[in-house]
Amino acid sequence: MVREQRIEPEVEVLWDDFHAQVNVPSEKLRQWLLTRGSGEEAFGPDPDLDLPALGRRILRVLTKRKVDLTGEDIEVMRDAIDEIQSRLDEKPPRGNADDRWRHSLLDLGHDVLVER
Repeated sequence: MVREQRIEPEVEVLWDDFHAQVNVPSEKLRQWLLTRGSGEEAFGPDPDLDLPALGRRILRVLTKRKVDLTGEDIEVMRDAIDEIQSRLDEKPPRGNADDRWRHSLLDLGHDVLVER
């Protein structure tokens, strides 16, 4: 017998908001983070430490099913939404042409060039 698992309505909304903001598929995010972590300025003795921390946590959440979320995962989703929105609100004058700004969003799994 399959047991039905209930998910809190707040988590349902958070899940949807998270996936609306994090618009880069998990495999592309993983590739991006590895590329960032292996860059000339970023490469260090422990590659895991050179990857953006929130980006790594976001990637872990992207690999999970909604029913498998932990309290830590829920916090990661909240942090990701807040951080992405904060950066979007601070769009530089050059907009999408500003590589530093765009890359900071890609570190969080958000590509401003992806249409919603």
